[in-house]
Amino acid sequence: MSKGISKFVVAVALIACLAVIVSFGFAPFHLKGLFEDDAINKGLDLVGGIKIVYEADAEDVTDDQLTSVVSMMRSRLDNLGYTEGTVTKVGSKRVEVQIPNVSDTAEAEKKLGSTAKLEFKDYQDNVLFDGGEITSAKSVYGAVDNSGVSQYYVSLELSDKAKDIFSEKTEEISSYTDGNNYVAICLDGEVQSSPQVSEKITSNSIMITNPKFTAEQADWLAGVITSGQLPFALNVISSESISPQLGADAFDSSMLAAGIGILLVMLFMIVIYRLPGLVSAIALVAYVGIIALILVVFQINLSLPGIAGIVLSIGMSVDANVIIFERVKEELRLGKTPKSAVKSGFKRAFIAIFDSNVTTIIASVVLWIYGTGFVQGFAITLFIGVIVSMLSAILISRFLLNAIVDMNIKNLWLYGIGKNNNLVKGAK
Repeated sequence: MSKGISKFVVAVALIACLAVIVSFGFAPFHLKGLFEDDAINKGLDLVGGIKIVYEADAEDVTDDQLTSVVSMMRSRLDNLGYTEGTVTKVGSKRVEVQIPNVSDTAEAEKKLGSTAKLEFKDYQDNVLFDGGEITSAKSVYGAVDNSGVSQYYVSLELSDKAKDIFSEKTEEISSYTDGNNYVAICLDGEVQSSPQVSEKITSNSIMITNPKFTAEQADWLAGVITSGQLPFALNVISSESISPQLGADAFDSSMLAAGIGILLVMLFMIVIYRLPGLVSAIALVAYVGIIALILVVFQINLSLPGIAGIVLSIGMSVDANVIIFERVKEELRLGKTPKSAVKSGFKRAFIAIFDSNVTTIIASVVLWIYGTGFVQGFAITLFIGVIVSMLSAILISRFLLNAIVDMNIKNLWLYGIGKNNNLVKGAK
């Protein structure tokens, strides 16, 4: 009996530790607590933000081109610091961008919608080469001349082709004496810098300088250059702002509903299945803790449909336990010992649980790949939830129930069997 108690107490203690760590964080690993404001990345519908739909300004748009646009826009979001934003294809010519916690739609449109067409021109407006010849771009803070004064600038690496062109043209430009000895560095037709050329430049490394550059501006310029040029211009079809208050109210209501639902499910399982129901409730705490830990550690965007996916997977976890416990009760009614009944019950229930979960996993993967926006949010959390719920039902519940069996508890009523036959064969 002591062996079973020890196993049960250790398992419950570990689950309790998990719950405490998830709730309050763990400083040594810089893990934030679940209830801290920025512990979980909340989706657009929860914290507010902006949604912009772009359409390609072209007649024929291939799927590869649209995929390229999505990739480039994703890169721009990251470079701009909008790491929580999402970019998805909509139809054959449009992409949808969602950015939580942003209110200035005009600024976001300006930065994201830019084609980032970089050109190097002489004073006669002749294009020497374009951004396609840039192999790398990064923001740097340091001195740009012999004065020793530091400022933000963008460091570029040119292709060999561009270097050869630049070498030839700068030799010519440096000979001008009428004030036209400069190269205009233009982004989307606007001059960003016009550095003077006093000698032939033969290096692959050059700088875009502007005394007014801030850290953010230099980062943005380097970012959009790095992400490449879009294959066509993008027109804004629609843009909207979502109130953060509406999102906060919806999040609070959803979490309250989820909490009440979990407590009711725990109570139902304990009333109907007694000790196995208690096991189910403890396993459910472990399930919620693991899900919360995954959301915090991997910073998965959580939306209202995402919460629905988690709640749905909770139902599947409990459903798996119901299947297992009913199988165990059937084995007990056949006169088997609790230990044998638990072993047979899990074995008989495994195939049914595995099949139902696999089909749900397949459906969630399909939605994840082919869905857009909030549909993907639902699919991601459903996928994670089903995986965790299956492991919780098969591993955690089994360990806890076996620990109870090792306590040599033989009263069948405690296993959910009616009182008219509450002792196993051979019980005193």
